[in-house]
Amino acid sequence: MSATAKKRAPMPDDIRAAKGGTPLVSLTAYTTPMAEMMDEHCDFVLVGDSVGMVLHGLPSTLGVTMDMMVMHGKAVARGINSAMMVIDMPFGSYEEGREQGFRNGALLMAETGAGAVKLEGGVEMAETIRFMVARGVPVMAHIGLTPQSINTLGGYKVQGRGDARAALIADAKAVADAGAFAVVLEKVPEGLADEITALIDIPTIGIGASAGCDGQILVVDDMLGLFTAFKAKFVKRYAHLGEEGAAAISAYAKDVRARAFPAAEHVFADEAPK
Repeated sequence: MSATAKKRAPMPDDIRAAKGGTPLVSLTAYTTPMAEMMDEHCDFVLVGDSVGMVLHGLPSTLGVTMDMMVMHGKAVARGINSAMMVIDMPFGSYEEGREQGFRNGALLMAETGAGAVKLEGGVEMAETIRFMVARGVPVMAHIGLTPQSINTLGGYKVQGRGDARAALIADAKAVADAGAFAVVLEKVPEGLADEITALIDIPTIGIGASAGCDGQILVVDDMLGLFTAFKAKFVKRYAHLGEEGAAAISAYAKDVRARAFPAAEHVFADEAPK
């Protein structure tokens, strides 16, 4: 193989096969430039419905539409070559039943070129996952804190404590048995996340769960400090671009008001007639 040959993007079976190995790396992306930056570093890139809050100013993910996911999915697809793209199914696009789930999952993959879709839910979604996978739509599951159910969960709270522990284990088993190739565990206590990771034969992807999961994912705007409306306790900021950007905009505004820009004759001096 040539040293310059393009790396093949992973497929769902490759992600599944990474169970118990080197931790999988993932971030969310919503735009082409951001996808380009993370492509070589991530095993899979998620076009998350968090785009509604991060880029569109929505109060939750519930207002995200299929059209929005298709638009951002196409943008991300233009920026990745070596990572697999997974795309979120938005609220209301699969909960009605397995046929609806397949129809919209197939549409998202066909329109964006995504390698798989992600949907939220455990035991109650097992039949839909099984139906979709059997018909060629690979599914990444998402259990624990499921943001699309925020109104019934009563807030962005840790899941799986007390009596809810057994239910979350049942959710993990159900999605694995139904054919999901991986499962996101969000806001799950460390001990429980470790137990689930050991219990099921598909990779667990943690977000506010445990370092012992088979991989990790973060919303990139949280990780870079671009989204500053709030900060989850589990988020480690690797940069503070929101603060730096605000300072840069302030400096620019001051320069404009002070007319502190280079004169045009200096900027375009090399274009002046000889």
